[in-house]
Amino acid sequence: MQQGQTDGVVSAMSQATDAQEAAQDLARQLLHPHLGFVLFFCSAEYDLQALGPALQQSFGGIRLVGCTSAGEITPNGYGRGCITAVGFDHRHFSIAIELIDQMEHFSLIDAQQMVERLVGDCRSNTLAPIKGNSFALTLLDGLSSREEMVLAALSAALGDIPHFGGSAGDDNYLTHTHVYFDGQFHSGAAVVVLVNTWLDFEVFTTHHILPREEKLVITRADSTSRRVYELNAEPAAEEYARHIGVPVAELDHRVFAAHPLAVRINEQYYVRAIQQVHPDLSLSFYCAVENGIVLTAMTPGPLLPNLQTLFEGLEARLGTLLLTIGCDCFLRRLELEDVGSLEQIGAFLREQRVMGFNTYGEQFNGMHINQTFTGVAIARNRTPVSR
Repeated sequence: MQQGQTDGVVSAMSQATDAQEAAQDLARQLLHPHLGFVLFFCSAEYDLQALGPALQQSFGGIRLVGCTSAGEITPNGYGRGCITAVGFDHRHFSIAIELIDQMEHFSLIDAQQMVERLVGDCRSNTLAPIKGNSFALTLLDGLSSREEMVLAALSAALGDIPHFGGSAGDDNYLTHTHVYFDGQFHSGAAVVVLVNTWLDFEVFTTHHILPREEKLVITRADSTSRRVYELNAEPAAEEYARHIGVPVAELDHRVFAAHPLAVRINEQYYVRAIQQVHPDLSLSFYCAVENGIVLTAMTPGPLLPNLQTLFEGLEARLGTLLLTIGCDCFLRRLELEDVGSLEQIGAFLREQRVMGFNTYGEQFNGMHINQTFTGVAIARNRTPVSR
């Protein structure tokens, strides 16, 4: 059944495991006379070759984009093994989309030409001026290792248009992640969405990670593969395990979530999340790493108060929220599962009308970051701007 409809957006989710049935279920919930665009996030456990055309067929000419996830944020809170989606009313949102089909070859010139096309598409609907009334969303292949290069080009081309996004997941298997565009799922690719609206909104990022005293210096790394071989001139996994007091054999995603590392830029700390341990005791990371970078050992603080502060601030600045699209790092979800708080935080996100997914990395104004909750909050209707 339909999960929720308010002025401007319709939200839905389906737990059907059959691709055709799930696509039809979503269409039944989301279709309405003014539907102009659908954004969805789905478990990688679906038969993607079947789900892609099924979604396109079920929604007819309605444009859809989405990606696979490491968990879903649905109208009911956190989900697993399902599809969650948001439908946008074309009277409130003018939305343009593009596919980057080969991330490794994406250049600044490509980005500039793409942004020009996106802006032109949105402007043609004469909904609201582009400047001050638009934001960009990116969905990237979470295992491409090309996020920083693509984001740098896009950030330069977008200029003062705020931008956020998330890297596609695959339910923590770390094998194949996909984005969806034009009826099919793509790997090694990215989707860029430009949203123009006369509603108030704010792009944000937050985290609950606090610094400790310990420092680890990357003394040998391969930046191309994001692989660190030595920390403090010692085998990376051994030195990391020694610092956190855990045997190397016990290092896994849950340990990484509980003992993150971060790089300090100005006064802010940005987590560089560890992806996996290799037999040679090297560590792969989700974000860029280079020789000479100083990593600070971090520890998670209280997560709920951090989210409460975030949404109190958003409502104070924007008023009552219509929708928040959230990109929530899958390491945060693992932490919540470990401490038994997943249902509590899921209920809070439900109350705040958050829809989204658990990611393999987040994007915020050109930066690729980890272990954050990043997104856009959109306010309820106000008087439309003059056209």
